[in-house]
Amino acid sequence: MADVAVVGPGAIGSVAALAAEQTGRHAVTLCARRDPGALRVVDDVSGTATDLRAPILTSPADVEGPADWVLLAVKAHQTDGAAGYLDALCKPTTTVVALQNGVEHVERVAPYANEAHVLPAIVWISAEPTGPGEVTVRNNISSVLQVPAGPDGEEFARLLEGAPAVQVELVSDFATAAWRKLTTNAIAGVMAATGKRAAVYQRPDIRELVLALAQETLAVARAEGAALPESEAEALVGIFERMDPDIGSSILFDRLAGRELEWDARNGVVRRLGRRHGIPTPVSDVLVPLLAAASDG
Repeated sequence: MADVAVVGPGAIGSVAALAAEQTGRHAVTLCARRDPGALRVVDDVSGTATDLRAPILTSPADVEGPADWVLLAVKAHQTDGAAGYLDALCKPTTTVVALQNGVEHVERVAPYANEAHVLPAIVWISAEPTGPGEVTVRNNISSVLQVPAGPDGEEFARLLEGAPAVQVELVSDFATAAWRKLTTNAIAGVMAATGKRAAVYQRPDIRELVLALAQETLAVARAEGAALPESEAEALVGIFERMDPDIGSSILFDRLAGRELEWDARNGVVRRLGRRHGIPTPVSDVLVPLLAAASDG
């Protein structure tokens, strides 16, 4: 049995906590900024609702000792706000799984982790808050967590083995997989900029815009060592064209709720690294300031 702490029991954290509970092998604790009350995860295909059983802590002072595993599910820009929990939960033998967007997981999390192992993860989970203490998962889309192949990744796969809520996939070329997901994150930023769900990608002018955005993101990705050809841009834009029109993104939900946006890890990084490599990013040069301004206040 392992002690598993989930820091940030929002949409992704609740699904990760459910998976840890479903194994029946671990002691799971939820670590939040405030008490959300009862938490449940709803499967939108079957309509089944599962209540999380794990106790909920609301302060790092309530942590009784280090955990074996920390599943860090706060947004990238909220990492420093989780510093207290990470300090209380981490020791050198702890593994922190960074369930976050972006391509800078280790650089972002390691300074807070007390020399714990930081395992970056790519999150492919379509989940959204649908009510107080309720998260709905679109289970017509497979929920997958991709992690680097290797000892830490294999241990994480064993940790959640047998949990129907998610599949853990080991990836040999993690940089390529991370930049592929980052490109989809960048495209999804258009939802937040327009305030629209996936139906917006049916517009020809938006399709032209996001294709250019995908192309410049992939150019930066290749400069960073990802093996993603130019043709990948059309494939990724096609994913958004084929989405159910009412599918949204976490950055859109935050925009609609008036919350701070995860714009830097998802879109700003393209602009920052593009400048480092001397790669033009004209779409990001416009989109990033718009998202940053929308995030203010």
